[in-house]
Amino acid sequence: MPITTLLLVRHGESLANIAASYAEAHDLEVIKAPARDADVPLSPTGIEQATALGRWLAARDAPPSAVWVSSYLRARQTAELALDEAGIAPPVRIDERLRDRELGILDLLTSQGVQARFPEEAARRRWVGKFYYRPPGGESWADVALRLRAVLDDADRRDNGVLLVVAHDAVVMLTLYVCLGLTEGELMDFALQNTVTNASVTTLARTEQGWTLEDFSFEEHLRAHDVSVTKHEGDHDGSH
Repeated sequence: MPITTLLLVRHGESLANIAASYAEAHDLEVIKAPARDADVPLSPTGIEQATALGRWLAARDAPPSAVWVSSYLRARQTAELALDEAGIAPPVRIDERLRDRELGILDLLTSQGVQARFPEEAARRRWVGKFYYRPPGGESWADVALRLRAVLDDADRRDNGVLLVVAHDAVVMLTLYVCLGLTEGELMDFALQNTVTNASVTTLARTEQGWTLEDFSFEEHLRAHDVSVTKHEGDHDGSH
């Protein structure tokens, strides 16, 4: 029996989320991240969010039968804290294919920084569009979608029932693209109008007709425990 339910979770708020939002708000060119992208930890608020996620998991009638997690620290911390709080121990797989989108030469630059330092790339991105634009040394959204197709195929062969995936906002958005069979235009319109908040849960259910979206960026478990809901935009590549 394959995967029947996907619980897609964006990691809790990270220190880089805070740094990026500060840089954008103050028109800075460079984001002062505390570590390389793979090693950025959760903020104190992110820790609270992950704990609240765990309480929500503990209250579910159908707990996850398996957990797949991005190899980046902020995602691993979110999964560990949530599972500990929930008191459950399903098999956990760390998979680098669930990592955040790589931005290459645009890494740690705000939208203003990209325009100031790489105006030709800003223009190329506007021409090509967010879905297919690949920064030098980085990835496009289409590249991320390709690795997610492989992850989902592997998960179907290895696991069954409810699968919890803890990763990043781009991963959540592009899993919707893959599972729901969206077009580029439909995905871009949806992403323009919706944000994956930190430690939120997006639920996909599988029917005989295919995948359906049951809930997007559910965050009531945070409000129920008086934990801040944070809406940090991800994917800083001059796309704002």
